[in-house]
Amino acid sequence: MTIQSASGQSPQDHGVSLDQIYRARRRIDGQVCRTPLIRSQVLSERFGAEIYLKLETQQPTGAFKLRGATNMIAALIERHGRDALAAGVTTASTGNHGRAVAYAASRLGVPAVICVSHLVPDNKVAAIEALGATARRVGASQDEAFEEAARLVAEEGMTLIPPFDDALIAAGQGTIGVELLEDQPELDRVFIGLSGGGLLGGVGAALKAIRPGIQVTGVSLSAGAAMFESLHAGQPVAVEEVESLGDSLGGGIGLDNCCTFALVREVMDDHFQVSELAIAEAMVDILKYEKILVEGAAVVGLAAIAEHQLDIRGQRIALVISGNGVALETLDRARQLVAAGKV
Repeated sequence: MTIQSASGQSPQDHGVSLDQIYRARRRIDGQVCRTPLIRSQVLSERFGAEIYLKLETQQPTGAFKLRGATNMIAALIERHGRDALAAGVTTASTGNHGRAVAYAASRLGVPAVICVSHLVPDNKVAAIEALGATARRVGASQDEAFEEAARLVAEEGMTLIPPFDDALIAAGQGTIGVELLEDQPELDRVFIGLSGGGLLGGVGAALKAIRPGIQVTGVSLSAGAAMFESLHAGQPVAVEEVESLGDSLGGGIGLDNCCTFALVREVMDDHFQVSELAIAEAMVDILKYEKILVEGAAVVGLAAIAEHQLDIRGQRIALVISGNGVALETLDRARQLVAAGKV
């Protein structure tokens, strides 16, 4: 099912410029945290580099997704007036994006309906509702939840806030890149998790516009790497989604992708895939040495450096630590994998 992008961009024009990212920054000011960039003493000594962690775990909803959702809703209000969103906004999500839309809509005074399947645990539904949105259970799968979101758009006049494939979403995530270079103007390389491409595309666009020589490195799961496989094929392709500690990096990019495929292709310099064991080790290391609880997708940069034995000696490196949405049982599974030394 195809749902038109609210931004209206075409596949030939991803619509994410530095100007758009700075506009996003002004829109989200006061609604979204400017997150800290901290130097990791342990990791810097371990790899012989200056390694910095961009802690998007410090956002009110615990993940970077708040930037894009806030920018898109605020931009639509700015362009069309609040009455245009009187029917509300909607999306389908079980995790960070749903919470981000719920929080942003509440702060901006817009009704929100987050569609979830009956498989979503009650605690996640309660968390969405605690942020001021309506959680609507429908169907037995995420696909059916998205169908309900599409129905709300078509029949009830609600506005879709997509998880990644939109210029306004990517521009919001791009504000991370501006903050990175303000805090460390001489960064050599930034490692970013790659899934649908909103995060890497937006951050990469900002980094390349401000510091063209910087290296943007994407990191995907060892299996089900939809964006990487699509780039290799030269067009969006479908991949089988697999269970992973880095579950936030799973899922497709949409066969009708209108923004992030072109954007990632433009800004990403290189790419690595990482195993479950490498992700587990990175999760445990960040908790052990930095005392930061993170989801698997947040530490794939560290996983790539360690697993592929990348020579980053003498470089200034930033790792985008994208979120903390991890269940304790998932963390326990990561610890067990590390203890066993195998997957």
